[in-house]
Amino acid sequence: MAAYPVLKNNPTLSDIQAYVTAVVYYRGFDKETVQDSFIMLTEEVGELAKALRKQAGVKVASDSKLTDVKEEAVDVFWMLICICNLLGIDLELALRAKEAKNKTRSWQ
Repeated sequence: MAAYPVLKNNPTLSDIQAYVTAVVYYRGFDKETVQDSFIMLTEEVGELAKALRKQAGVKVASDSKLTDVKEEAVDVFWMLICICNLLGIDLELALRAKEAKNKTRSWQ
């Protein structure tokens, strides 16, 4: 079996997208569809919301497992990258294009 993929130090967003692609393949999730990944993304967003509620001291079910906000945020980021990779979206280019568009807007 191939070695586990390594994320290089000081990665660019493109490096992170390539790393996620390699890990998804390594773990055997390379057959997941956009729909599969979107469902997982929504689950992870829910877990992030629950972790934020706990952090803020909002009551949650007593049988809820402790979750770490940082870990849940990473899970959301990971699944978003998976979706973008499946759709062929270069996140860095998309971010730059969107920010160029946002600069022309007025914010109140």
